[in-house]
Amino acid sequence: MVATLASVAERAGVSPATVSRVMNGNYPVAVDTRRRVEKAIRDLDYVVNAHARALLHSSSGMVGAIVNDISDPFFGAIAQGIQATAATMNRLVVICSSDGDPAQEIAYIEMLRRHRADAVILVGAAPEDTTYRRHLAVHARGLRSAGSRLVLCGRPAPSRSIPAQVVEFGNFDGSRAVTAHLIERGHRRIAYVTGPSGRTTTRERLRGFRQAARAGDVTIDERLVVSGDFGRDSGYDAVRKLLHNGAEFTALCAANDVMAIGAMTALREAGIKVPEEVSVVGFDDVPAARDVTPALTTVRLPLAEGGRRAAALAFVSEDLTAPVSLGFELVVRDSVQPV
Repeated sequence: MVATLASVAERAGVSPATVSRVMNGNYPVAVDTRRRVEKAIRDLDYVVNAHARALLHSSSGMVGAIVNDISDPFFGAIAQGIQATAATMNRLVVICSSDGDPAQEIAYIEMLRRHRADAVILVGAAPEDTTYRRHLAVHARGLRSAGSRLVLCGRPAPSRSIPAQVVEFGNFDGSRAVTAHLIERGHRRIAYVTGPSGRTTTRERLRGFRQAARAGDVTIDERLVVSGDFGRDSGYDAVRKLLHNGAEFTALCAANDVMAIGAMTALREAGIKVPEEVSVVGFDDVPAARDVTPALTTVRLPLAEGGRRAAALAFVSEDLTAPVSLGFELVVRDSVQPV
């Protein structure tokens, strides 16, 4: 006997409307209630026998990719990888730029769901915000119930209960490695320019910096840790602030290459030579990193490959329980000199 919405509701002890809300993910449902409904769906094989069959003919042929800032080469490289793989599957990719606004990101997910996107790929750092996580969980379940899928590229899943495929980069390990590179060359006074607060990538890269300092028996002077926003101007302004405050440092570590390049410009304008007087390192290995003078020592992430893997994961038949980790590579160029 084929399961129905009513039989699922009866088994879970809820109304058919509540079952519909759980499956569509369009209305908050208490955790215990949702779990009962999901168990009833599994027990009765309802998704396989009825709902999924009905959705076989509802594919839009579209993949939505939501990035923080499309003008940032970090996101451009990942988007290129997504586009390349999606094209081989005859999918149209729609790129949405949220400008780092969590509310805008959620709004884009809602739009893509209304247009029945085959998959939604969230790219880059995730907001560390409880309300955002709650909304994301609702949409992730709704996408899954509709036969679509959520993929997180360059960010961890907010919780194990959220149905999402994950592609991770080596943010922590890469930051630890590039900081260790400075310490091995005798640097003890190291300034650090962070990414925007409340972001997973910012947290992991700063954590790697601090862990490397502890391992190298280097005491971090918190006055040398300056907030940035991953933009070129924030790297420039961070150095101007440090110099204005009379800070003394022999090396500067920026949480991404774009800020590192801005920092190098500020140092040059102040008459400080890189790397003779201050060594500088970045993160990501964007194309400009090899073209600046001196060429920037940095951490290379396989960004395009991450985009390709994310697009591929959007259409695998099974759910992966572990994230796909792509790692990093330390790229040594000319911007670091021993003390």
